[in-house]
Order: sequence, then structure tokens, then C-alpha cells
Amino acid sequence: MSNLPTSYAERLAARARALSTACVHAGDERDPSTGTLDAPIVLSSAFGFASAREAAEAFRGEGDAYIYGRWGNPSVDALEAKLAALEGAEDACAAASGMAAITGAVLAVCEQGSHVVAPRSMYAESARLLRDRLPRWGITTTFVDATSADAYAEAITSTTRLIYVESPANPNLAITDVVAVAELAKARGLVTLADNTFATPFAATPLALGVDLVVHSVTKAIGGHGDAIGGAVCGRRADVARVRELVVKGLGAVLSPFAAFLIARGARTFALRQHAACKSAAELATRLAAHRRVARVHHPSLASHPGHAIADRQMHAFGSILSFEVEGEDGDGPASALARGRRVLDSVRTITQAVSLGDVKSLLVHPASTTHSTMPKGDRARAMISDGLLRLSVGVESVDDLWRDLEVALEAIP
Repeated sequence: MSNLPTSYAERLAARARALSTACVHAGDERDPSTGTLDAPIVLSSAFGFASAREAAEAFRGEGDAYIYGRWGNPSVDALEAKLAALEGAEDACAAASGMAAITGAVLAVCEQGSHVVAPRSMYAESARLLRDRLPRWGITTTFVDATSADAYAEAITSTTRLIYVESPANPNLAITDVVAVAELAKARGLVTLADNTFATPFAATPLALGVDLVVHSVTKAIGGHGDAIGGAVCGRRADVARVRELVVKGLGAVLSPFAAFLIARGARTFALRQHAACKSAAELATRLAAHRRVARVHHPSLASHPGHAIADRQMHAFGSILSFEVEGEDGDGPASALARGRRVLDSVRTITQAVSLGDVKSLLVHPASTTHSTMPKGDRARAMISDGLLRLSVGVESVDDLWRDLEVALEAIP
């Protein structure tokens, strides 16, 4: 029997109703010439012109004729229209992966000598981009406690160009006051970029909170079936155009038409899937918080979460991802948090041990030894990513089956 508060259940249902029609119909205009109900998969790498004049106009950016697959494709355009509708954006640019979208968005704003302020706790590959890769081209980053708008303010320098937020954060579900940070950025003339992959447009719409650009790995909850990789940047039309010119046309991070079709197909059930997953995540967070083997649960639905009040104010829902920490000692012995975290991972049966998130299947990962293992141990500690932390992406299975699986796994801890 569910312990979910009636008010939150009603909130989730209302959000699903608000998004469901856009999920199904946005971008899927019926083709009157064929009657097809779904946007077709257009695999052509180049497109013919009716005349020399049409070709010249196309290269001048006049008219809407397609030129070459790297410059635009009808299948990709259909997905972009759906993504823009979900985020409430003027436009969206689809890219080959989430990291292509993130890299393109950062490079569209920054240049040599630019400075970025970003969260300590964030997707590890994004952190690696900012920490290890971009400094080669003269772009530096200061990582801060993203739960404090003051920490962002103190890190801003004369060369800062970009403020990066990720809320809830990967993998510890820390909450940023997005409104406060966006207002700070605007006051300083800076661009804000939000990675909304973890929250998804079901749970949060950062553009409505004042953010300039939103990035996604649409591989995750929007696609939702673990069968296609893609990324997206959403925002004002002029801003998105700069990203598209750089990352897709210039750097060639093109999303394939087939991947676009799969992601758009998955997006049609996005609201339904997230409704179910968010509901189960809140239920599991409550049950885990009461378990004797669990030291701490991170999910903004819990009143004990430090960011609960902010999340309640700025999010439509609390999300389908949670993390929890198992008890254990320091070090790497059999009673250590590291060993016990791995023991839980090896003991689940219904839940799948895998990276990624937002799938119809529930996925469990141990960040310290996998996704965030590239992050220096000191940086992990400062980001509050403990050795015993496990991240659970809740799918659409029965919540009772998921709980039985977790309960058995937790009881297997020595």
C-alpha cells in the first residue's frame, strides 16, 4: 500500500496532464501528401533543389529548403520541435549526444580566457570536461557548493562568462536555488546554463526560472528506452542558433535521423513514464529512510532533505532518481562503505546494475567505483559523494517489486 501523500500524488497527476498532449503531438505534423501519422525517418544525406535560385537562397539562409544532413534533417527537426515544446523554449537543437550538447553550449558562450562557475557535485563527464579538457583551450572553471547562491557570487571574476547549474545534482541530489542564481547571473551580465537531464522537463523547467540555456542527454528519460543516444540544447532562438552553427554544422556532432525517430517515439510516453517513476521514487525514498542498513537517503521529496523547501517551490515534481548511503567504515575492508555499497549492487535482481538513468528499467550504480571514479577522491568528498553512495534511477516496474529487491539486497550486507 502506498504511503505517498495525496497532495503529491495529485501534483504528479496534474503535471502528467499538462505535458501529455505535447509529448504525443508536438513536432508530429501530419504529412498531407502521404497521410503518415508519425514523422518519417529521412535518411538522405543531401537534398535536391528545384532550381539554381532555390539553391542560392538556401545557402543564404533564405527559405526553408534542406541542403545537407549535417545542416538539417526533417526527422531531427521534428524531434527538436517536440523538445522545445517540453521545455517551453523558442527553439531546440538536437546533437549526437548529451556531452556534444553540453560541450557545444559551453563553447558557444565561452572563448579563450573565459571563466565558468560550476557545481562541485555534477555529472562526472561534465566535470571532467570543465576540469581537464577545456583548460587546454584557455577556459577555466571554479567549482563551488551549488546549494549556496553566495558561493556562486564569490567565485565570479572579471573573466566569468558562464554560470552552470545542475539541480538536482548528480548523484547526491543537492538542490540549487535556480531563481537566485539566474538573477545573480543577469545582474552580472552572465549566461546561465542548466543541465536538466536529472530533473527532466516533467520535474523542472529552468527556462521559466530565468535560465538562458538548458541542456539534456535525451538518451535518458526523454528517450526512455535505452536504445538511442542523443543530446539537446533548448532556449531562445538566437542562442540555440549559435549552438547549432558551432556544434552541429561546425563540429559535426550530428544526431542521426534514426536516433531522432527513436527518441521522439520514446518522448510520446515521457509524461506517463515520469508520472509513474516519480511516484515510485518518492515511495522508495520514504521506505529506504526507515531501513536500519541505510545511513542517509537523498531525495528532495523528503522533509529531511536540506533542499526540500527550495525544490518544493521551483520544481513541478521531485524527480525519479534518488541516492542512498549504506553504513560502513572508512577504507576498503569487508565492513567498509565501499565494500558494502558494492555488495548491495551485486545483490539486486529485479533492478539492473547499469550506468545511465531515465530508462523504463530501474538502474542502480555505485558512483565512487564507476561513474565518478574519474573524479579525484578529494573532489568526491567535497562534492559529498561518499564511498557508500548508491544512485537509483527508478523505472516503471511495480514499486513493491522494487522494494522487495532492495530490501533483500540491504539485508545481504554483512
